This record gives sequence, structure tokens and C-alpha cells, in this order.
Amino acid sequence: MYAVSSPLLSRPGAVPAEPPDEGVAAHYGDPYREQRALAEGRASVDLSHRPVIRVSGSDRLSWLHSLTSQHLEHLVPGTATEALVLSPHGHVEHALALVDDGDAVWAHVEPGTAEGLVGYLDSMRFWSKVEVEDLSAAYAVVLAPEAVPGAPSRRTDHGVESFVPRADLHGVVSAELAGIWALEALRVAAGRPRLLRETDHRTIPHEVGWIGSAVHLDKGCYRGQETVARVHNLGRPPRRLVLLHLDGSESVLPGHGDPVLLEERQVGTVTSSARHYELGPIALALVKRSTPLDATLVAGGVAATQEPDLPG
Repeated sequence: MYAVSSPLLSRPGAVPAEPPDEGVAAHYGDPYREQRALAEGRASVDLSHRPVIRVSGSDRLSWLHSLTSQHLEHLVPGTATEALVLSPHGHVEHALALVDDGDAVWAHVEPGTAEGLVGYLDSMRFWSKVEVEDLSAAYAVVLAPEAVPGAPSRRTDHGVESFVPRADLHGVVSAELAGIWALEALRVAAGRPRLLRETDHRTIPHEVGWIGSAVHLDKGCYRGQETVARVHNLGRPPRRLVLLHLDGSESVLPGHGDPVLLEERQVGTVTSSARHYELGPIALALVKRSTPLDATLVAGGVAATQEPDLPG
């Protein structure tokens, strides 16, 4: 795995983030101000800890189309999308945030997952005209209000992610900086899943809201499709992702993996938590589908109520 330590950690006020986001700044001294600036489209976020994968070759789109959950065969250059690699039983193994620039597909993935993903993709090349490269040592991702000129870029809810040479990081970040805490708080509030935070070895896409954004229901066969189709048709995933509003009188947030209790019986697990600049302390949790939406829960020792519908 490529170990990173961003040069932007030398910026004034930078406080290093902890796993899984080590190598970049958690914040630069004022997390709530940074959240507001990011929400208003005025801030940049250093995402250089996320590995960068590049897939080139004339068969790249049709080949990735056959291996992932997304409809990629006719992907228009510059169009941002997401894709999953599933196990034969439909469990989520990898998640890619990607864009095609007309010559290659650029993707960034979760820290620690690039080696396994590249190994799997390489094993599936056969006679396809594709080349798979882990460019994490040479390229980095930065989220900014506008695309970096000349860089492969993908638009997201909070700006544009650009794939830039690592050596250029200092020069391309001109907007106000926000730490990874700011982006995580907005992600949690929007109910957007993150691999290895909202997922475990048995997660299927329906449980965490990836149907539509990362799973296309009208495409040809791919590994795990049978499970996707069956659960979609039955409408009965075993768990669901919920947004929790936490008791603000507590000073400590529940941690990843903490139990979610209903009347002293465990019904789920906390996946992510954050302090939002408007909503206060919040968390995402995977809970049993049968858990009543109006029930008051206890998440990692903190009283919590559920949002009836995820915002994202």
C-alpha cells in the first residue's frame, strides 16, 4: 500500500487526521467554519490519501461495464459516476469514484483497497485491450470549487474532484482549505455510504443506498447481479442505513462499530459519526430492517432518534 503524507499538512493550523484518513488534515483550526465554506462551494479538500487507479485501452469501458455494477459501456467523457465490484453472492468488495477523460478511466478508491482491486482487475483482463495502473505514488485527488485546468475531473455535490500530479498539490489549491472532517460531516448528513465505514463483509448495495448511484438495474450480467435483482424485486434487504440525531448533551461521539441498542437489545452498529455545523452531533448506522423508525435508540451509549428518510 502506498503510504502518503500530504504536503498540505504544512499549511497553518493543519491537524492530522486519524485512520482511515491519515496522511491528510482533519481540519485547519476551525472545523465548523470549514464545513460552512465547503457547503457553500468556497473550499477545497485535500484527498491525496485516496489511491488513484487508471484504466486505459480501447476496451476499457466495455470491459469495466462487464465487471462492475454500473452501466459504463457508453459513458460520456467528463461524466462522473460510481461503480461497485461485488462478490459472486452480491456483497460489496470495492467502490470506485470514476470518470473517463476520453483516453482512460480515472478512479479513486478507499485507502488500503487499491492493491486488491488492481489484482482483481488484472486477473480479469484475458484478451481485452486494457491496462490497469495504480498511480497513487504519482497522482493525487483534490476537491475544489472548480476543476484544475487540464486535469481529469469529476463534479460532485461539493465541488470538482481533479486528478493532479502530486508535485503540483501546493500550486493547484488556491481556495480556502477545509479538512476531511468537514467533508465527512456533510457526507454523514447526506446519508452517503463509504466503503469500509458503512460496509462489512456481508453488505449488499440495497442496504446502504447504492442502488441508482452506483448500481444500474438495467444492464447485462455481472458478478453478483443475481442477488441485486432478487433483493430489488423482493424489496427486503436485511438491514438499512439510517441517519441518527444524537443527544447533544454528550461530549463524546459514538465510534465506528459501536452497538446500536433498542431497549437493551442490539439492533445495529454505528458506522460513522460527526459534528455538523447546523445539525449538531449525527451518525450513520446500519440497523435491522425491522427496527421501528420512531423508536429511540442508544448508539454507543448516546441516546439517538432516527431520520425517517435519508436525505441522500
